[in-house]
Amino acid sequence: MGFSRYTLIPKDTKSKSLLLEKYGVKSVVPLDSYLGLSGLPFKITPAAMLKIAYWAQNQGSYQRAEDAIRNALGICVNDDTIRAVTNFVGNMVFENDCKRAEDAFSLLNSGKLKHTNCTKGVVYIQTDGAALNTRNKDENGSSWRENKLGEVFNSKNIRYWTDNKGNRQHQILRKEYVSFIGSVTEFKKHLLVCATRNGYGKFKETVVLSDGATWIRNMVEEIFPDAQQILDFFHLCENVTTFAKALFNMDCKKYTSWAADICTELKASRYDRVLRELEPFKVRKLPGCTVNLYGYITNNSKNIDYATYEEKGYFIGSGAIESGNKIILQDRLKRAGMRWNTSTAQAMLTLKTKAESGLWYTDVEKPFLEKCFAKSLAL
Repeated sequence: MGFSRYTLIPKDTKSKSLLLEKYGVKSVVPLDSYLGLSGLPFKITPAAMLKIAYWAQNQGSYQRAEDAIRNALGICVNDDTIRAVTNFVGNMVFENDCKRAEDAFSLLNSGKLKHTNCTKGVVYIQTDGAALNTRNKDENGSSWRENKLGEVFNSKNIRYWTDNKGNRQHQILRKEYVSFIGSVTEFKKHLLVCATRNGYGKFKETVVLSDGATWIRNMVEEIFPDAQQILDFFHLCENVTTFAKALFNMDCKKYTSWAADICTELKASRYDRVLRELEPFKVRKLPGCTVNLYGYITNNSKNIDYATYEEKGYFIGSGAIESGNKIILQDRLKRAGMRWNTSTAQAMLTLKTKAESGLWYTDVEKPFLEKCFAKSLAL
């Protein structure tokens, strides 16, 4: 049994040009509008596009997403279409994020960002950078780009308990990620939105945990001036060990005990004693060692009072952001042989952060369906 499908075609060239310029189409198909397909680049409903985008960020590759969609939904969509749909959805979500980031930064600069600091507790902000191999080379010929990842949670969303050995354990019940490939100038705006949404400005205390990179310290001083920065203790210990290996020429017995003693002193907030011991190496460089331990500790001297931090109940390790890098970046974008266009990688990372943050409905589905519906009504 056949059926008719009516198409509304512009009556002249001028009308056709206007339709193409304004809506990006050459004709209007009422059935497409009824199904919510009008104004979209694929003959797929918005609901199906969202399913495709979800599976694409959830699986290790577009091919695996194709298999998962076929097995779970009984729909055959090739990996090229999955890639195109995912880019389309991800870019739309990223554009929304960029607008929110600009709005929040404008409020901050104008002094209109409200801070009440009335809720007892702590907002934790962790951030780190990790390299991603892309298809786009910079002016130096390098294809590597730094992805800046932020992770925010607050003390209301942490569950504590004591294990069978009497050790205190914890679980972060809810956290939000933000990922940005590019400069700190733009990343800080996105991190501000993430922090504000998770209680920054409302909780009495704010703690920023990081590896002590200069760009992070400067960003925090600008965006979160009231925050207590904490240098990740385990990252500090790694640098102590690296320095110790060079100092004792890889003599395991000597560098292991020396590094352990130094870390014990630092954790007890006796960093002044450590600096006095390192005084001879203030300027002197050790052969083959990239770590200037004296300078590293000095630059972070305001952020290593670990005895006080532990007394207040603060975390002193940034293991959560290290785990976040694996979940958001490595598991999906840094598998063997993978290289990405920067914009495609950003679209994927944006969707990945929304899914892992529990924001798929509020930040992806709801605004995407609203925008698609508005396009259909316009036609």
